[in-house]
Amino acid sequence: MDLLNTLVDKGLRRETPTRGEALAVLATSDDDLLDVVAAAGKVRRHWFDRRVKLNYLVNLKSGLCPEDCSYCSQRLGSKADILKYTWLKPDQASQAAAAGLAGGAKRVCLVASGRGPTDRDVDRVSDTIKAIKERHEDVEVCACLGLLSDGQAERLREAGADAYNHNLNTSESTYGDITSTHTYADRVDTVRKAHAAGLSACSGLIAGMGESDEDLVDVVFSLRELDPDSVPVNFLIPFEGTPLAKEWNLTPQRCLRILAMVRFVCPDVEVRIAGGREVHLRTMQPLALHLANSIFLGDYLTSEGQAGKADLEMIADAGFEVEGAGEVTLPEHRAGGGCGSHEGSGACGPATAEPVGSAPEEPRTDLVAVRRRGAGTDLAPNA
Repeated sequence: MDLLNTLVDKGLRRETPTRGEALAVLATSDDDLLDVVAAAGKVRRHWFDRRVKLNYLVNLKSGLCPEDCSYCSQRLGSKADILKYTWLKPDQASQAAAAGLAGGAKRVCLVASGRGPTDRDVDRVSDTIKAIKERHEDVEVCACLGLLSDGQAERLREAGADAYNHNLNTSESTYGDITSTHTYADRVDTVRKAHAAGLSACSGLIAGMGESDEDLVDVVFSLRELDPDSVPVNFLIPFEGTPLAKEWNLTPQRCLRILAMVRFVCPDVEVRIAGGREVHLRTMQPLALHLANSIFLGDYLTSEGQAGKADLEMIADAGFEVEGAGEVTLPEHRAGGGCGSHEGSGACGPATAEPVGSAPEEPRTDLVAVRRRGAGTDLAPNA
């Protein structure tokens, strides 16, 4: 396919595809899927070889969030039967992180529900970061605490944080349909605050919320402009008790096309398969490693992932290797930048292609398992 040859050439040169080309990837048929994966895989291997970076989530504070994000099991008014607990103490969080690091993770992601941290919360998280780094000097620590106020990103950086995560989630034009308690602009502002403070910016999306192909392309191009170092791609987990519980719009093939599109638009960025991969990719997860160079190990915030041992076996069986603590994730030229702002960016093209391929399947509620182990419980974590 001329389209795929063009996209590979652009990816190897770090050039931006046109919007039309990105939309065309999402519109490819299932018959062409392996060609799409192979093409995006060339770009992935050029920049990241066969390494897979492992990340581990520690949910510092679960549930009871005042925000009304429709996709979230921790949202205001959620009836999802999830774990709810207040702040973990630094030693508890450090112990939880140690389990993931022992399983091969090189980055720990510290997450807390809520609109954004108070200054006291920043102090708590700073103490937690220090406790983790005292035991594991080389670990990368990413904080995800919601919307940041002025000066908070700098304080986290001073405490030893390496990165900050705040996802855009969906396109600006549809953001108001999923959240009313804050704005898309608020999220953009927080990513910029993290960047300005010298933190590695991490920002991604959630697919499967009923968005159009145009929405997916919009948010990925917006991410490129924001210049994050890592882009997590989440696939909606339709929790019972949330407004999006009936949104089962994804197939494994659709998920692979989305990951391929993200790789082509952000060729030299850490693309991470995040929440929902077990639910929607299922047995196609190994193919996704040809597109993404990063995954979460074990469980997520409020849902269970597949066994950590199974993650490691999947990586090895697919012919990849776990990225070591001493290896640098990003290409050398990205030491001070992210996926956007490169010279030679392509102009936007027309959006004319209509999506084709397999139709969404019946809801697989049997695959949504609420987390009952690890942080906030007396049970051993999955790592």
